[in-house]
Amino acid sequence: MTLIPELTILQPADKEAIDLPRTLKDELAVGKKRLYIESYGCQMNFADSEIVAAVMRNAGFATTSSAEDADLIFLNTCAIRENAEQKVRNRLKHLTGLKRQKPELLVGMLGCMAERLKTKLLEEEKVVDIVAGPDAYRDIPKLVEEAESGQKAVNVFLSREETYADISPIRLNSNGVTAFVSIMRGCDNMCSFCVVPFTRGRERSRDAHSVVREAQDLFDQGYREVTLLGQNVDSYKWQGESEPVVTFANLLEMVALIHPDLRVRFSTSHPKDITDDVLYTMAKYDNICKYIHLPAQSGNSRVLKIMNRTYDRPWYIGKIDRIREILGEDCGISTDMISGFCTEDEAEHQESLSLMDYVRYDYAYMFAYSERPGTLAAKKYTDDIPEDVKKRRLNEIIAKQLEHSTIRNQRHIGQVQRVLIEGTSKRSDDFLCGRNDQNKMVVFPKGNLAKGQYVDVLVTECTSATLLGEVVSR
Repeated sequence: MTLIPELTILQPADKEAIDLPRTLKDELAVGKKRLYIESYGCQMNFADSEIVAAVMRNAGFATTSSAEDADLIFLNTCAIRENAEQKVRNRLKHLTGLKRQKPELLVGMLGCMAERLKTKLLEEEKVVDIVAGPDAYRDIPKLVEEAESGQKAVNVFLSREETYADISPIRLNSNGVTAFVSIMRGCDNMCSFCVVPFTRGRERSRDAHSVVREAQDLFDQGYREVTLLGQNVDSYKWQGESEPVVTFANLLEMVALIHPDLRVRFSTSHPKDITDDVLYTMAKYDNICKYIHLPAQSGNSRVLKIMNRTYDRPWYIGKIDRIREILGEDCGISTDMISGFCTEDEAEHQESLSLMDYVRYDYAYMFAYSERPGTLAAKKYTDDIPEDVKKRRLNEIIAKQLEHSTIRNQRHIGQVQRVLIEGTSKRSDDFLCGRNDQNKMVVFPKGNLAKGQYVDVLVTECTSATLLGEVVSR
């Protein structure tokens, strides 16, 4: 029996890399066609690429890390911002040259950009042979067959049932320690700036037992951390035949009970849906990480209303207060923040900064508003904030967050942190790195340690992004 090596994917660790492609490494295979995938954007896209890799392996393909060696190239795309789409457009220009050299090469567009543009992609980008939306991945082998016969192949049907619960994803994570587990698909929140409901469809929750099985299998394979993924995990709700309803708090507990050494994370939460039950479940189990991504988007109630976020500033602050009451001051909290949304004035921008001062986020994803065609905001509001004002406000948000990240990291100096080792530090092979409970990267001397182990690290210094320390015994 020939052993097939673990597939891996390159994962940029810092925020600046959010638009960089993530690519496969080589899979040993003889006499098979080669598949190359680049994944752009969010963790859901990364998880979807694992599903696509599994589907295509069953169809007889093996993966390659080189586009030049591929018979089939997929770009798994993001449509959340204009910049993300432009990166893909630029990438297609390179692939056009590659296809001239290799006419039999097939190029496919997957994911949210494919769903947003649909057949228009085939008209605008002649190099593209296949267009498949996020709910069409089972159909990809058939689409490839169509394309091989010389036809353009498209499936952008959005499903109300598809969760891919029965497909075992091929783990593309490079460290063999952490993995993503998708628990639901789609989104019912019609935030006016967001294209996701139109590109990923309605919410549907995955069979809770299949989630637990997948997490158990990962633990048995040596993985020590799973991140439960959904556009809004707090609205997870599933009920089997003659079974009680499983809420997100219930699911968190079910996964946590697999083993105390299996760390559990989740993303993303919506302020209107995260419940005290979830917070109390997090407090109950040491292996559920004390970290919550709770996007605010704005600190002003009027702006939040036209964003259709369905909460206001006091509601959001109330959620922050409950997190601190139940999980303590050390619980990590991160956010998304948008500068220059339609009609935002200077005083409202200052309210976003003051909210940041109140919360003191550990980390933030920060963007200037980018109008997305087809969204409610594009239909109802004028994108009326000048670009230079958006950028200036964004720079103020970034400066504020750097200040707060440093303050939050300094809290850990002198503390002993439990760290799951993920691999070697980027800067030196003499150091290892891993994350603590609050999702912060910790770097420490290698010694005789190896990835996949838990270690206790005394934090001795920090930057705004990293904790530094020495391994100790409790």
